[in-house]
Amino acid sequence: MEVQHTNGKYPINDFKSGESWRLFKIMGEFVEGIDGLHNLGPAVSIFGSARTDSEHPYYKKCENLAALFAQKGYSVITGGGGGIMEAANKGAAKGGASSVGLNITLPFEQKPNPYA
Repeated sequence: MEVQHTNGKYPINDFKSGESWRLFKIMGEFVEGIDGLHNLGPAVSIFGSARTDSEHPYYKKCENLAALFAQKGYSVITGGGGGIMEAANKGAAKGGASSVGLNITLPFEQKPNPYA
């Protein structure tokens, strides 16, 4: 006896047109991002908490580290938020390198930091 698990429906036939076109939108955004970073040159990405206060020792350490990377010719890429990300972007700017913040829009979250 053959058991039919799909009841004649296959996932490939069950796409809603809006969902399949959304994939193209996502791919387009990905390509746009890669194109935007293409000429950046060597870079480092620094991750850290958006909640770290500017008076915290880690904030200053990150700022100094990013400035050192910048002085060695590296751009700095972060999520563009506050805290450690802000410290990294600030250090890169002070060190004379490109300072990139890849921020996203969230309902109750940070705005991009001023150094990105």
